[in-house]
Amino acid sequence: MLRTFLTKFKKEWEYLNWGRAVVVSLAKQCVPDEPNCSLRILDVGSGTGTDLLNLHQAFYPREIELFGVESHPPYAQLCREKGIHVIPLNVEHEALPLDDRSMDLVVANQIIEHTKDIFWIFSEISRVLKPGGIVIVGVPNLASLHNRALLMVGKQPTSIELLGPHVRGITKGSFKNFIMSDGYFEFLRVRGSNFYPFPAVISKGLSRLFPTLSVSLFFCCRRTSKEGRFIDVLKSRFYETEFFKGTTA
Repeated sequence: MLRTFLTKFKKEWEYLNWGRAVVVSLAKQCVPDEPNCSLRILDVGSGTGTDLLNLHQAFYPREIELFGVESHPPYAQLCREKGIHVIPLNVEHEALPLDDRSMDLVVANQIIEHTKDIFWIFSEISRVLKPGGIVIVGVPNLASLHNRALLMVGKQPTSIELLGPHVRGITKGSFKNFIMSDGYFEFLRVRGSNFYPFPAVISKGLSRLFPTLSVSLFFCCRRTSKEGRFIDVLKSRFYETEFFKGTTA
């Protein structure tokens, strides 16, 4: 009964889960305001290019170059038509064909929860980001209010259904511990978007007040000046699973 109740509201307000306005807001807050400097922006899992185009508009009239990792052919074609440089690869097992320290901003919105090899993904992000560069990550929140309610009655959280696309459950604390490992990234701030089962006008306010109870979490982090790649955090840690480390790691 609880799941049916939540599903009714989910369909109507689900668009808020992608937090398009939150991504733009975090980027405007955290990317240095240097109008005369160009920007290179990468979206890991760009879909149809919505976040990239929103960011392009937000930072106009700065000179901006857009890059998107996207393997789904229809989405990739749409991105190309919008002037985005499309990179069709497997982000879990392939290196980004981009130079070291070549990006000012990286976005990964609603993609990390679909992946196992997050050490490799963030290693590549750490490689292509300039020191001081920003990464914005959006994920479903395992600790959202509605997921806590489901767990309390013995039900599976919607963000990590076994019969579904997600393979990871993420909370603010777990992501912060992960991204700050060994000093490659600095954790700046967290924002929330959507708040089941409330309608949009109410959920927007609640997600601002209680981000860690919102449906989706958005993290803003800064690349430090530490040399090396994030994949090296696995050299001092043992986990009972195999993680992809690249062909030369």
